[in-house]
Amino acid sequence: MQLASFSRTLWLLIATVFTIPHTASAEKYIESKSLNSCQANSLITASLFNVVFTPNNGSLAFKIFGVSSISGNVSADIEITAYGLSIFKKPLDPCTSNLQGMCPMNTGQINIQSNLGVSQDIVGRIPKIAYSVPDLDGVVRIRINTTSNNESVACVEADLSNGKTVYQKSIGWVLAVIAGLALLASAVTSGLGHSNTAAHVASHTLSLFGFFQVQAIVGMTSVHLPPIVASWTQNFQWSMGIIRVSFLQSICTWYQRSTGGKPSALLSNLATSSVQVQKRSLDSVHHLFLQAYDQLVKRDSTSEPADLVVVRGITRVGFRAQIEPTNIFMTGLIFFMLFVALISIGVALFKVFCEVAVKAGWFKGSKFEDFRKGWKIVLKGILFRVVLIGYPQICVLCLWELTVRDSAAEVVLALFFFFSMTVALAWAALKVFRIAKRSVNMHKNPAYILYSDPLALNKWGFLYVQFRATAYYFITPVLIYILVKSLFIAFAQKNGKVQAVGLLIIEAVFLIGISILRPWMDKRTNGFNIAIGAINFLNAIFLLFFTAVFNQPGIVTGVMGVVFVVINLVFTAVLLFMVIFSSCYAIFVKNPDTRYQPMRDDRGSFIKSQTQLNVNTELDALGATARGDMVQTSYKAHDLDDDEDSYSSGSGRAQHEQPVPGGVPLRPSTPQSHRSGTQPWQRGAGYDH
Repeated sequence: MQLASFSRTLWLLIATVFTIPHTASAEKYIESKSLNSCQANSLITASLFNVVFTPNNGSLAFKIFGVSSISGNVSADIEITAYGLSIFKKPLDPCTSNLQGMCPMNTGQINIQSNLGVSQDIVGRIPKIAYSVPDLDGVVRIRINTTSNNESVACVEADLSNGKTVYQKSIGWVLAVIAGLALLASAVTSGLGHSNTAAHVASHTLSLFGFFQVQAIVGMTSVHLPPIVASWTQNFQWSMGIIRVSFLQSICTWYQRSTGGKPSALLSNLATSSVQVQKRSLDSVHHLFLQAYDQLVKRDSTSEPADLVVVRGITRVGFRAQIEPTNIFMTGLIFFMLFVALISIGVALFKVFCEVAVKAGWFKGSKFEDFRKGWKIVLKGILFRVVLIGYPQICVLCLWELTVRDSAAEVVLALFFFFSMTVALAWAALKVFRIAKRSVNMHKNPAYILYSDPLALNKWGFLYVQFRATAYYFITPVLIYILVKSLFIAFAQKNGKVQAVGLLIIEAVFLIGISILRPWMDKRTNGFNIAIGAINFLNAIFLLFFTAVFNQPGIVTGVMGVVFVVINLVFTAVLLFMVIFSSCYAIFVKNPDTRYQPMRDDRGSFIKSQTQLNVNTELDALGATARGDMVQTSYKAHDLDDDEDSYSSGSGRAQHEQPVPGGVPLRPSTPQSHRSGTQPWQRGAGYDH
């Protein structure tokens, strides 16, 4: 009952958070407070374009403040489009419509305000869903034409909003908390001795976190995304370290300035700076002037034209998070270092707590005994796991920093963190490969050494426990997958098509590979990860369509954006439910290992605590003495993790008398085993033939 109640509560919390955008506002309206210039050489420079449409009273109110280079009588056309479809279009005569400042129009400062009536027939043509769907993809556009030859001399437009969005900071916090608690649950379960359950929970949680990072990476591409997709991916940017904290922004700015860089001031100068965002067609670029909400002021007629700043990809993500472009790299790096520091402090504090609990009699039996005896090795393994989790974040941000070069010191930091983490993970993967090959040569089974020695398991297990024993090598393709994807995101920020095509190929190759090899530990975990790979591939297809490479109508792109969010929302909810359920089961059920079948690679027979190994050593020694067998009693715990390979590949025996590592004695030979040639630890791993 406890498990069901807790799981149901968390599920309801997730459902409530995801429905916040749909219930935040009861009043129906469509408005805009953002600016666009939709024509080259436009003779009107607008500093404010505020439009509000209220269906209840059928009114369309708008304000235009700016500077005009037009003199004489003009006419205007107003048009509203939603998802590429024109839903309202009406010509305006400034003189008969009482448009102040346009009858006639004079050069200099302009101030246009009006409130137009919209017939109920037109109001009825607007779908009701337009007032409730989050991140409405709509545009209102006004063209100014000369009355003499009806030539278009200016065009201004604004993106529309109904006040609802799928980007909610609370969603990011909930996702982060669930992922953190699931990792904590796997650690606690492992400490309690339920290694099989802990491996499954940790594997699913890490896959879930990787899925969050892939969602964030989609938002970091320079492809112009539909508004609802851009908002959805913004919910996952915390997984890449893009989190705004005011005092950290001050630290980042100070550090950059003190190391010879020039901090940007885009957010503080929005009243005089214009931000250009790439539109769907790369051949037709509109100037989207994103001004701070409710901070737009009437520009003085003598002011200089606004500076033009191009925002795309990673810079766009930072801009939406209210982080200066020159602070994005340092923000992500600082949060990664804070994460590492907090994990280290947490492990040390837990070690102190365990010692106090044992002395106080709070812990009975051998609870967390392995952790207390080898906590330093466990800490090293945890830090390696943290490096693996943060590798996509560091790859993308560090490689991107090499292209923007905010300051010389930041470039040095980017090079240091990128190469140090890459080399560390590559060396760890090579270490696992050598240990596994040694185990195969000595015992005809890679699982024997990989899982029998607690030192090797605690230190390097983060790279292979989620895979079956014979697929210990698969961490290498995973690291290559992350690195190649990061290269496309970081170095192709100026070309969304290249990024989209590159991601499509990468995701397709990875999906085909995992579908054929099925490298994870069991059927359930393979299905979990293959499903994630399939969704990532589907998202790459959507991303290619968003580049407008197929010249599809705007309505197609808009609908695909909504479908993208719906599919990913449902899939994310399913993954969260599965992770929450498995975590709760691991914590609240007395023996959670009964839920999972033993691994076919027989790893369970090798995963033993050091205490059990010592007891078995004594019993095996007594048995060997009774049989008259020779047993080596001097063991070195670190030999299994040693790179010195002194064995005979032909017979599986040591060429000379070598201590058996990890306190694990070789099992005595029996006549049956000599006849069959199959050792007990070879069964179930594909070697019993």
